[in-house]
Amino acid sequence: MFNLPNVLTLSRIALIPVFVGVYYLEWRYSHMLAAGIFAFAAITDWVDGYLARRMGLVTPFGAFLDPVADKLIVTVALIMLVEVHGGLWLAVPAMVIIGREIIISALREWMSTLGSASTVAVSFFGKVKTWAQMIAVVVLLLAREDDWALIALGYVALYVAALLTLGTMVSYLQQAWPQLRGGIDQEQPSEAHK
Repeated sequence: MFNLPNVLTLSRIALIPVFVGVYYLEWRYSHMLAAGIFAFAAITDWVDGYLARRMGLVTPFGAFLDPVADKLIVTVALIMLVEVHGGLWLAVPAMVIIGREIIISALREWMSTLGSASTVAVSFFGKVKTWAQMIAVVVLLLAREDDWALIALGYVALYVAALLTLGTMVSYLQQAWPQLRGGIDQEQPSEAHK
């Protein structure tokens, strides 16, 4: 269970309070160091997956933990960035991204009870979506209040990530629709209208 890829995944979770704490330090370069820590954590996402496949170390624990680590670090960073940067323009894509993660996690859990978890397995576009989110977060972590060019770049990256997020959510829901529709069709009329 505690092979190298899984240790890297656990280290990504362990780095969450570190990068948050560093970001809030009253130090001129704290935002740069926090962005570096977050970027390092993001890189471990690729490294642990590569090593697990290359070394034949894919485990059920790792398959469970890897997406959890991604969702935790991105969600924490988005909440922190909304607090720091504020405003509707950042809150909307943050809500889209976090809301999607909750919906898809619930969908995967429900599908696993039907024995159809592979129907909503992580796709290539899901991985692209994760990387887009990570890049957007790094850019926004680097941006200071008066750095309008970097803030604008971060917002654009975050909106691209939010669009990819919505796209992958629609794709997963379409894949799961036969099971979802089957559940609806099997309901009694009185239950379907509750």
